[in-house]
Parts: sequence; C-alpha cells; structure tokens
Amino acid sequence: MNQTKPALLQVALNGSRTAAEHADIPRTPDALAVAAEASVAEGAQVLHLHPYDSAGVETLAAKPCAAALRAVRAACPGVPVSLSTSAAIEPEPARRRELVAGWTVLPELVSANQGEPGIVELCNALIERGVGIEAGLLSVADAEAFVRSGLADRCTRALIEPLAADPAQAVADAATMEETLVAAGISLEQVHHGDGIASWAVNERALSRGHGIRTGLEDTTALPDGRVAADNAALVRAAAALRG
Repeated sequence: MNQTKPALLQVALNGSRTAAEHADIPRTPDALAVAAEASVAEGAQVLHLHPYDSAGVETLAAKPCAAALRAVRAACPGVPVSLSTSAAIEPEPARRRELVAGWTVLPELVSANQGEPGIVELCNALIERGVGIEAGLLSVADAEAFVRSGLADRCTRALIEPLAADPAQAVADAATMEETLVAAGISLEQVHHGDGIASWAVNERALSRGHGIRTGLEDTTALPDGRVAADNAALVRAAAALRG
C-alpha cells in the first residue's frame, strides 16, 4: 500500500522577539534545550534557532553558537538544528562571513535569506564545510534572486516566508514565490510559514500543496484561533493538528 510521507514540521524557537512580545522566548542554551525538547515531543522534526550571547544579544560568534548547539543536541539527539545567518544579526557581509568561518561547532543547516548582500558567497562557504542551506525567500524578489544565483541544486530546501500581515496577501505572495521556483524548474523541498496570525493561513495552503510547514515563537505568538500560545510546544501541537 502506498503511503504519503508526512509533511515536514519545523519549529523556529526564538528569533528576535522580545519578552514584551512573549514571556517565554528562549535565549540561553538551557532555555533553548528545554523548548527544543518540548517541541520535538509535540512533533517538530527540525529545530531552528538564533543564538544569543551572555549579554542577551543575538550573535553569530563561535562560542555562543557552539553552546546553543551543544545544549540543544544533548536534549534532542539526532534532530537537525538550523542556525540563522540573518543580516539583522550582522549586517556587514565580510564580517558575517568571518564570524561564520570561525564556527567551531557546525549546525546541520542554516537559514540564508536570499535577498541579503553577500549571501551567495556565505552559502558557498558553508556548503564547502558540509552545512545544508535552507534558502530563505521573504519576497518574490528574493525568489527571483535565488533563481538567478544558481544555488538551488546545492541547497537542502527553500523556505517560503511571506511577511505580509494580511493572511490573504501572505498566501498570495507564497503562491507567487512557489510559482517562480516552479517556472525555473526548481524542485527543492519547500517549507512555508508567514508572520503573526498570517502564518497559519500560509501553513494551511502549504499543506494543501504537499509542502512542509514551520511554526514557533519566531513566526507567531498566536494560535490559529488568535489566543496567545503558552510556548513553542503549544504552537507545534497546533501545527501538528493541522498536518493531521
């Protein structure tokens, strides 16, 4: 009997959200490990996170990145971990490459936003070190840049990440980004999410198309019915219910 493989479910544990936005944003290695373990228990298959330094600032520095990776891996052995390489953390391309080149513990994956200066060079350097690339597409322009880059054949998956606050617009943008990849003959695995309450509409469309989905406190603090989620695990539980 043929069985359809369940859609991938990824959790984004923190991002740049503040305590004012949600009281349970994990930042320290220990907090990330606890959140990761609870999320995996609810069905998360890939863990995405942003390391923070001892001053509570997002960082790409080797020591805090290694600490976060070690803690999460100890709590969730065998579960792939993806680190952010966002220019919001380090906007200067050469400095970003320098910091990432200094990583002493490597993640299985990184998310790499394709609209950012220097991203192709950064991706190539990480691929050479055996790190998988989740190509982040935040806009149609990003999808078009990704097509032009020639990176697709060397990436693990594409992250379709429309930022529109309006759910209908976010869904439309996700559709256009998907169409851009299809038109270019790019058949990479896709994982879709939006921002805020719109994330759930993007998730639902993605599942109907056979794609993976992402949730977590980086993406939204709200459950599908608008209630504030208690934590990352609650969001993963809701996403798993959507997936069926």
